[in-house]
Order: sequence, then C-alpha cells, then structure tokens
Amino acid sequence: MKQALPRGVIALGFVSMFMDISSESVHALLPLFLVGTLGASTFIVGLIEGLGEATAQISKLFSGVLSDRSGKRKPLAVLGYALSAVTKPLFALAGGAGAVLTARLADRVGKGIRGAPRDALVADMVPEAQRGAAYGLRQSMDTVGALLGPVLAMALMALTGDVRTVFWLAILPAMVAVAVLVIYVREPETTSPPKAQVALTRASLEALGLPFWGVVLLGAVLTLARVSEAFLILKAGDVGMLIGMAPVVLMLFNLVYALSAWPVGVLSDRIGQRGLLLAGFGLLVLADLLLAVASSVEMVLLGVALWGLHMGMTQGLLAAAVARHAPDHMRATAFGAFNLVTGFALLAGNALAGGLWSLVGPAATFGAGAVLAAVGLLGLIRRG
Repeated sequence: MKQALPRGVIALGFVSMFMDISSESVHALLPLFLVGTLGASTFIVGLIEGLGEATAQISKLFSGVLSDRSGKRKPLAVLGYALSAVTKPLFALAGGAGAVLTARLADRVGKGIRGAPRDALVADMVPEAQRGAAYGLRQSMDTVGALLGPVLAMALMALTGDVRTVFWLAILPAMVAVAVLVIYVREPETTSPPKAQVALTRASLEALGLPFWGVVLLGAVLTLARVSEAFLILKAGDVGMLIGMAPVVLMLFNLVYALSAWPVGVLSDRIGQRGLLLAGFGLLVLADLLLAVASSVEMVLLGVALWGLHMGMTQGLLAAAVARHAPDHMRATAFGAFNLVTGFALLAGNALAGGLWSLVGPAATFGAGAVLAAVGLLGLIRRG
C-alpha cells in the first residue's frame, strides 16, 4: 500500500491555494482597474504584466541558488509568501499606474523568491516514488485557488461595488497562506547541507547535467507551444461569446486542470511519467488544432477543456522530472533555472502568438502552437 503524503506537502497545497485565491482575486480586476479607474493605456497594462512576470522568473533563479547555498528552504518560502501578502493593500492605495507597477513588481518578486525553494522543499519531504502525487496535489490545489479567486472577486464586486475594497480584502487569504506555512510546514532534517560551490556560474549550471537540461528543453518547447490563456478568451470572443461570459473560459480551464493534476501525478508514480507526458503533448496538439478551426463557442470550450487536461498531465510531471534529475544539493537552483528558461519561453511564445494573430489570424496562432507541440512530441518519442 502506498504511504500517505506527509502533512507538510498537504499544508503546502493549502498555502498555494490560499495565496492563489488572493492573487487571482486582484489579477482578475487589475486590467479594468488600470484602464477604467486610473486611465492607463492597454500598452501600460501589457508593460506592467510583462515586467512583473520577467521579474518573477529572474528572482526564482537567484532564490534557488541562495536556498542551495544555505541548505534551507522554508525561510525563503516564508519571505516570498509574506512579501506577496503585504503588497495587496498597495493595489488598493494606488493612485496611478506607477504605483500599480511598484506593487506588481513587489508581488512578483515575492512569487519568485518562494517558487524554487518551495518546489525543492516538496522533493525534500517525499521519496521519489511519491513525487508525482506530491507535485500533482500541490498543482491541483494551486489551480483550485486560481479558479476560486476570480469567483471571489466577482462576488465581492457584487456585494461592495468597489474594486479597492476587493483589493483590501485580498490580504486575508494571503495571510492565511503565510500562517499555514509557518505553523504546519516543517523543513525535514534531511535537507541537503550547504554546499559552498553552489553559485550562479556557468560551471554550476553545467553541473546540473545533461538529463536535467533535457527536461528544461522539453519544458521550453512545451511552453512555446502553449500561449497565454488570454488567447483562449480572445478565441471565444472571436466566435461570438459575449464578454460577460468570458470568465467561463478560465473557470472551465482551471476546473479541468485542478481535477486532473493530482490523479495524473498519482498514476505517474505507478506507471511512470513518459507515457503520460506523451499523452499530454498529444492533447496540446489536438487542442491547438481544434481551436485553429473552431467556428462555435461549443468547439472552443471543448478545446479549452483539452487544454486544461493537457496542463494537468504535464506540469506536475515536469516538476517531478526536475527533482529527479537535479543533484540533491542543487535542487532549488535547478527549479530556478527551469522556471527562468520556461518563463522567457512563455514571453517569446506569447509575442509570436500575438504577432501571428494580428498579421494572419487566430488559426495561424493555434496552428503554430500545434506544430511546436508536435515537434516536442516527436522529440520526446525519439528521446525514448
């Protein structure tokens, strides 16, 4: 019989869920707040989001190196979650786009600081035979938070009618996340001791090994093929979905993602990851092709559901693969490097998708995604 997951892993799942409820309740309203209340342009909205995500990815690499050098995970995780929590009132107090940018950068730095140490901590707490389930559970609960956050934002807007009030209240689930982390997550004594040679150098990155960089390449190709969920919403609007129904797209996506990630992780611990990753790549090819030719809302929603299932079948497994192939004393550095590369792949993929959409149309955007996903699928097959 499989041993139950440690309490700390389950607690980290709740930490991710509560923080995502907080962050997504803000993020769901932030673009309209910037444009409608503060008078910012859509260019400024894009600039704030782009700078924020780039900052998060860069921060993950440095925090990973620091975690490995100190041999500690939890202090950096607490710092990152706490920083993101205290930024929430800054959004409510913002009087202009500059203040929002400051708050967004601080929030994303917090995300970057906590990401790699938290993911390494999951691996430290469970044996390799349980890592698929552990990462799948954390990913599922994180996605539940992403689903509930916009729902909470809509409910609070209906009750209060004031976006700033919603931003003020967003600090509450964030503080719950920090409290759960501090009280219920204990760093195992088996965490790797500090290694003085862990540093952000070419030699250290090469020491991660070719198998690890193979996982990074796989993740980068997958990320290039998978554009932002914003394009799913745009496609739904392109075939006639009313703007008031747009949240249904993200709700369906996150629901399928949340329901699939944990079971897939558990299954991977029993039968291995390769077949499931192949199926995940195949689902992305199918979803992209369907979205490229979709001419009705129903077809788009089917494509969105397949997209969510693809995420559930790949993201937790890639995290487990990073943990498996990285040296124990460089595990957080490995997660930081993986997130940095895939983060910039996401930025490049979105730029390509946006350009194709503007110049040719949505069919070209999703068609290119299908080609890239097929390339990744063939590469994974050849890799054996």
